[in-house]
Amino acid sequence: MTSKEAPRALLVLVVVLVLQLTVALDLRVAGAHPDLILGLAAAAGLAGGTQRGAIVGFFSGVAIDLFLPTPFGLSALVGTGIGAAAGQLVAAGVDRTNWLFVPGVAALGGAIGVIMFAVLGAVLGQPNMLTVGLGAAVGVVAVVNGTLAYLLVRACNWAFGQEVVGSAWRGPLVPGDRP
Repeated sequence: MTSKEAPRALLVLVVVLVLQLTVALDLRVAGAHPDLILGLAAAAGLAGGTQRGAIVGFFSGVAIDLFLPTPFGLSALVGTGIGAAAGQLVAAGVDRTNWLFVPGVAALGGAIGVIMFAVLGAVLGQPNMLTVGLGAAVGVVAVVNGTLAYLLVRACNWAFGQEVVGSAWRGPLVPGDRP
């Protein structure tokens, strides 16, 4: 990430963090609320590739960790993995012309992230994270992240100084990658 991208990425991170801590916490379905931070990590990977996805995932995870009563760094670890994995899909040349690719990756990344968070939390001494409500959390996070995927990717494209062509999500994702 260049010094020109960092202020914009920080602004996107702060906006998503504020939305997570205010609006998203009040939206509950079956006791579960959305996790916009995981959605941002996946979107950054989709928009900027493996390295940017990992960086945004790490810093957004650290930011949300400041407000959670879980082991510090757990969200950062999960966010780094989700952002890097989403970026790796793009770097590997997976066909992204299907309009369901972006929401599908964001939904899957959110679901996997919630499961990783619960399992790693249990390993780190928080056994109450593996509860019956985990299924609801996986579902809510997957649906919301899939729904907001294009908006989050567009914000990341703006943060990374990338162009969005037409109404479809396009634009260079990794150096040398052209739509």
